[in-house]
Amino acid sequence: MQFLPIVLVVSIMLFLSGIRIVRPTTRGLVERLGKYHHFAHPGFNWIIPVIDNMYLVNITEQMVDAEPQEIITYDNLNARVDAQVYFKIKPDEASVKNSQYYVNNFRYQIVSLARTTLRNIIGTMTLKSANSERGKINMELLKTLEKETGNWGVEIVRTELKEIDPPKDVQETMNKVVKAENEKLSAVDFATATETVADGAKRSEIKKAEGIKQARILQAEGEAEAIRLLNEAANKYFTGNAQVLRKIEAVEKSLQHNTKIVLPKDSELVNVIGDMAGVPPIRI
Repeated sequence: MQFLPIVLVVSIMLFLSGIRIVRPTTRGLVERLGKYHHFAHPGFNWIIPVIDNMYLVNITEQMVDAEPQEIITYDNLNARVDAQVYFKIKPDEASVKNSQYYVNNFRYQIVSLARTTLRNIIGTMTLKSANSERGKINMELLKTLEKETGNWGVEIVRTELKEIDPPKDVQETMNKVVKAENEKLSAVDFATATETVADGAKRSEIKKAEGIKQARILQAEGEAEAIRLLNEAANKYFTGNAQVLRKIEAVEKSLQHNTKIVLPKDSELVNVIGDMAGVPPIRI
C-alpha cells in the first residue's frame, strides 16, 4: 500500500505531460513510435508520453519571398526581379499529411520553383513588356505554382511581383525619355491653350466687325429711306417749282441759325408751305 501514492503521482504526471492543446490556426499530426497514428483537431488532445509525438502544422496564410535575382530579358537586358508568394496549408487531414510527408521542405521548394518559373516567363519578354504586363506574369506564375504544388497539400493564394528593375544606365535613359515625353505633353497643352485663346479673340473680333457692319447697313438703309421720302415729297409738292424749293431751303437754313428774313409779297411761298401743312391756299 505504501507504493500506491507513488503510482498515483506518477500516473498524474504522465497524464498531464500527455496533454496537448491544438489552436484553431493549427492542425496536429500524431506519430507513435515514428509512424503516423492519427490526426489532431483543434482543442484538447492527449498523447502517450515518450511513445507518441505531435507535430503542429500552421494552416493560416503565409508568405515567402522569392528573393531578388538577375534575369536576362528577351532584349538582352539584365533585370533585377523579386516576387512574393502567398500560400496556406489546406486544413484537411490528407493535405496536412502531404505537406509534411510528401515534400521535404515546402517553403524552400516554393521559393525555388517561383524563381525558376520567373526566369522562364520573363526570359521570353522584353523589359518594357515585362513592366507593362505584370498582371500577366503574376497569373502565369500562379498557374505554374498551383500545378506543381498540387500534391503537396498547399494552396497557392496569390503571387505578387515585388520589383522589375532594369540596369542603372537603362533606368537613367528611361527616366530621360519619360521626362522628354512629359515636357512634350506640357508644350502641346500650352500650345492648345494659346490657340484656344487666340481663336476666342478672333471670334470676338469677327462678332464685333459683324456688329459694326450691321449698324452701318442699318444706317445706310435709314439714310436711303430718308432720301426716298424726300424725293417723293419733292416730286409731289415741288415738281416744276424749283425756284420755290430754293426759297424754302433758304428759309429752313435761316430758321436753323435764328436769322431774320424778309418775305416777298408774293404769296406763293406761303401757299406752298400751307399745302405741305394741309392748309388751303391764301388768296391776296
